[in-house]
Amino acid sequence: MTLQTPDSLAATVPDGALLALPPDNSLPSVALARALVRRGAKRLRLLGVPVSGFATDLLIGAGCVAEVQTSAVSLGEAGFAPRFTAALKAGQITVRDATCPAIHSMLQAAEKGIPFMPLRGIIGSDILRNRPDWKVVPNPMGDGVSDPIVLLPALSPDVALIHGVMADEAGNVWVGRRRECATLAHASQRVLATVERQVAGDMLEDERLAPGVISGTYIEAVAVAERGAWPVALLDEYAFDAAHVAEYARLAKTEAGFAEYLDRYVFNTRAQAAAE
Repeated sequence: MTLQTPDSLAATVPDGALLALPPDNSLPSVALARALVRRGAKRLRLLGVPVSGFATDLLIGAGCVAEVQTSAVSLGEAGFAPRFTAALKAGQITVRDATCPAIHSMLQAAEKGIPFMPLRGIIGSDILRNRPDWKVVPNPMGDGVSDPIVLLPALSPDVALIHGVMADEAGNVWVGRRRECATLAHASQRVLATVERQVAGDMLEDERLAPGVISGTYIEAVAVAERGAWPVALLDEYAFDAAHVAEYARLAKTEAGFAEYLDRYVFNTRAQAAAE
């Protein structure tokens, strides 16, 4: 496997792509989000799997995003995502409401190669009014009694961005207990991964590591990006940087403050040193 750089991976993401990002507690590649900002990506359609956080707000603030499909956008303890809120109020982005189970179900349908997945829990909610692509039908396996069920179309992102702990020489990526990242990888057309480090050998041959591995069959390319999930946490490698996210939330309340943040932490290629 030939390792690349985050910027070279970002260069392969086309404008307008449906781009999937895991939530802040489940291995998003913030390094690739920064690289997309540096590239000047446009009209991206972001998918939160299933919620959106720091990387999504960063991309929205930089003008890279046209649409967001998610169940929530939040900075957690730091409060609302400021650039998402501003863009939504200004009518600069489209939001497609979803729920956590719905997003996972649509990805599972794509993973299994089937056209839809049934789901019951959202019946009676207002969200169905805003999702004409979600079909309420009679349960075909029912006994004739009124029993509606929702059919959700399979969803296959153009590109998924993840950050793992390590990749091996065979291109396998270790994500530990975050197995939802495997479903995302199976459902996506392409997976671009950043990792903390490369290791020798084949982790699928190690009984201890194999359960936490996404096979290289599903990984298109890998780049080493130390602290590539920062400022969010990475499993047992490093903790969530609450102070940095609070600083971001404060600066990103205004366009001028957000521009200052980008200049300091995104366009400055040594930004990662601030996390160490």
